[in-house]
Amino acid sequence: MSEAEILVVGGGAIGGATAALLAGRVRRVAVLDANREHAARMRGPGLLLDDLGIPRRVRLEAYDDPADLQGPFDFVLVTVKAPHLEAALVPLVERGLAPAYVSLGNGLVQERVARLVGEENLIVGTVEWGATNLGPGRLARTTRAPFVIGEPDGSVRERTERLAAALGTAFEVRLTRNIRGQVWTKLLVNSTFSGLGAVSGLLYREVVASREGLKAALAMWREGYEVGRAQGLRLERFVGVPAEELAAGGQRGEAAVREVMRHVGATKASMLQDLERGLKTEVDVINGAVVERGRKYGVPTPLNERVLGLIRKMEEGEDAPSPQKLASLAA
Repeated sequence: MSEAEILVVGGGAIGGATAALLAGRVRRVAVLDANREHAARMRGPGLLLDDLGIPRRVRLEAYDDPADLQGPFDFVLVTVKAPHLEAALVPLVERGLAPAYVSLGNGLVQERVARLVGEENLIVGTVEWGATNLGPGRLARTTRAPFVIGEPDGSVRERTERLAAALGTAFEVRLTRNIRGQVWTKLLVNSTFSGLGAVSGLLYREVVASREGLKAALAMWREGYEVGRAQGLRLERFVGVPAEELAAGGQRGEAAVREVMRHVGATKASMLQDLERGLKTEVDVINGAVVERGRKYGVPTPLNERVLGLIRKMEEGEDAPSPQKLASLAA
């Protein structure tokens, strides 16, 4: 057991599953989630987690009001979605509940989190495994893959090693000195597979099962890859697959996609889950981030722009996910 005391902010798919799997493996794990019913069910009768097909029920220390939290904590894992970062973090920072905040969200949110918690208090991470929110008190972990964590300045510090050891009681964890490259690589995963999953209504593996979906995925990955290179980033591996393999296209790219799907093909896009629940997605910090950086560095991103526009229309109820959208994107 790790002696770490951890607060998870955002008890949705990733955050809730993380807390449940850490329970009993670290000294203390608590969850803060704004959904009162979800928090109540996590407390009792307990969170029902389908963990890779094996059901388990875990009673958690869970709160919907930050005023009820009693600290201190060693680490705050920030898994709340981008639109809610300020509302979730400001009350915690004002109370000084922890010395280290770990940004684990999708998209380019790290600078926002740093402004809220203080740059010196930020650790950055990515989550390579997937999970699905099945409703209040019910979650499913759908794939097995690592956490990747690192210091923003590329160093390895005692606190990062402690965090890795705590997460390592339940998950595979990798430490990196290139977290900026790792974050952009994960952004490519989200912009490509989550973006296409959201517009099509399909799981990751279903997106690339068709020739049109595979063609669109390889082209979108290439767009984001070129934007990353234009920024001078050294892109990293995702589930062991080098980013440049997917960017190669042709048979190399297709083989790389097949290997990625072997690990995360069962993932349901977080943005698709949001659309199905009538919530605002994180498309602005995912595909929107690729588009914004592409404009800044002079790299065309037409497919990401198209997906960004489609998802925004879906958020407004003016369009809906459909597999037919893959053919138009591939064209």
